[in-house]
Amino acid sequence: MTPLLKCSRAWRPFLQSSRCWTGVRATRPISLSVPASAAAASAPRHLAASRRAISSGAGHGGGVRQDKLPLKVKPERLMETLHETCAWGTGKRWGKADTETGMSRLTLSDADKEARDWFVETVGGLGCRVTVDAIGNVFAVRPGRSDGPATFAGSHLDTQPTGGRYDGILGIMAGVEMLRVLHENNVETDEEGARFPYSMMGSGVWAEALSLEKAYDLRSVTGDNATLKSELERIGYRGQVPASYRSMPMGAHFELHIEQGPILEAEKRKIGVVQGVQAYKWFTIEVEGRVNRSDALLLASKLIVHGSRVATKHSALVSTGILTLSPGSTNTIPGNVRFSLDIRAPRNETVEEVEARLRQDFAALASGTEDIGGLHEGGTVGKSEFSVSWRTDSATTATVFHEDCIRCVREAAEDVLGADGRLVRDVVSGAGHDSVYASRVCPTTMIFVPCRDGVSHNPAEYTAPEDCAVGAEVLMHSVLKYDGLRGKGLVG
Repeated sequence: MTPLLKCSRAWRPFLQSSRCWTGVRATRPISLSVPASAAAASAPRHLAASRRAISSGAGHGGGVRQDKLPLKVKPERLMETLHETCAWGTGKRWGKADTETGMSRLTLSDADKEARDWFVETVGGLGCRVTVDAIGNVFAVRPGRSDGPATFAGSHLDTQPTGGRYDGILGIMAGVEMLRVLHENNVETDEEGARFPYSMMGSGVWAEALSLEKAYDLRSVTGDNATLKSELERIGYRGQVPASYRSMPMGAHFELHIEQGPILEAEKRKIGVVQGVQAYKWFTIEVEGRVNRSDALLLASKLIVHGSRVATKHSALVSTGILTLSPGSTNTIPGNVRFSLDIRAPRNETVEEVEARLRQDFAALASGTEDIGGLHEGGTVGKSEFSVSWRTDSATTATVFHEDCIRCVREAAEDVLGADGRLVRDVVSGAGHDSVYASRVCPTTMIFVPCRDGVSHNPAEYTAPEDCAVGAEVLMHSVLKYDGLRGKGLVG
């Protein structure tokens, strides 16, 4: 990914995979980038003299943005841009207002192309140099006073099939707003998936954690059997620049995102300073029975229930989001079932422990030799003609973000919200993000803002306009602070 803006969809599950990055340089460039895939986003940086302001907000509620900062985002413009761009891929309606709809903008779809085209045109008009790499990541770089890798901000433009307007999209729009503010003030700087089955695909290829060839061969899970390569070519976003951090280096990476959890809202906090991301593994489990004799779906349902129980005992999470069966007839007992299994926990060791236990228990439940947790009790077990196989689709170890980036976010949050700390807290992300791969090759962190009821990947996903504005302002000043440190030679 290059400095300034990156916009592409290959950094997240194949179902959702598009990212954009913006990069800034004061003495160096600042960039915005959009990854090729997201369904499962990143951001630019630049430093300006920002002074701590005294909070004018009442308690932990609204009205907390400071009036004395040298640079400020325009909240109305931020939200207008966000909602205008949601015209491409509008999804299910959940309320009566024009903006109360979800999103269905899958990676490399026609709607994704429209959003990408808008992004390229918009950042180009702000003086950015735009680069598209071979996996479809889009980078927008705002030149600075000196050469070198830009500080990036970014996220993803694509969504889940039944997604909302804020997951990923807010991070990109905040990056664009940052570039607009810097452009208007003549600031010089010092420096998600749902369609294709691989988490954070675009950033994974960029970080060289996933080969370009493997990514190109991924097939859509939406039934059209398209490959990632064919769809990149169809919409014109298979770039010629190699998809690698060696070709598009980043000086640092910041990502604004909705929390996708309930903590910030419940505690009336405005900003989550993200310390890292928990570990996770994705599997495809195949249960083979015998049509009209051994019910593969019944066994699969027991395995899914047992997975949840084991996860709870280990303070982990196990979930299933995809389930397919055959032959798929009302009066035919299914003989084959495939389902996804997502295991995640804060510690790598916990994920490994849960996986090991489930592999052992799934085999025992399939053989019928052991009734674990009473799952067979009171029901028909049938003949033990089952086999259970596992395929690992994706694995990511627990991530710890860079202390210098975290410090810049914390200081920026104090500048924007006040210094008493009641509106800010440290958090660990439960969901995977492109920042996971970015952190492997450059200093990285994330900024969370609250979302209503912790809901995400849902049409009713919602973050209040004032929280979007606070997040965008913290993002901008975090980038500027880090850029200032780079300009002084205090960080790499």
